[in-house]
Amino acid sequence: MSATPEDFPATRVYATRWTDNDMYGHLNNAVYYQLFDTMINGWLAANAAVDPAAGEVVNVVAESGCRFFAEVGFPADVTVGLRVARLGSSSVTYELALFDDEAVCAAEGKWVHVYVDARTRRPTPIPADVREALQVLAGATRSE
Repeated sequence: MSATPEDFPATRVYATRWTDNDMYGHLNNAVYYQLFDTMINGWLAANAAVDPAAGEVVNVVAESGCRFFAEVGFPADVTVGLRVARLGSSSVTYELALFDDEAVCAAEGKWVHVYVDARTRRPTPIPADVREALQVLAGATRSE
């Protein structure tokens, strides 16, 4: 993959931990998903005031995936990049990338959130303030 951290409107550096490594000496695949989930929900909390425990409208993961290109392991800092690939009426598709400490793309991820009514769990439009915040991550990508 040729992506760089500059391709993403939001990035954050995370320190790896000894417990993140698997028996082969590199980050366990589940750690990539944890980092992606933390990046998305941390960004939403900081930039869209999303409170998943108290909102009337919440997001649920409808799809996630990861492609691996290079090994990363402890001790290393990694950078996670986040952008919006598609912004629908009740769903958002995120693209993510994890970069090693030399800015080499080690993995790319895809994450789909569907916004639902917290009580009925039925899809509902993305709240206007959340949509406005997500536009920052959408950049030049298509929005519907």
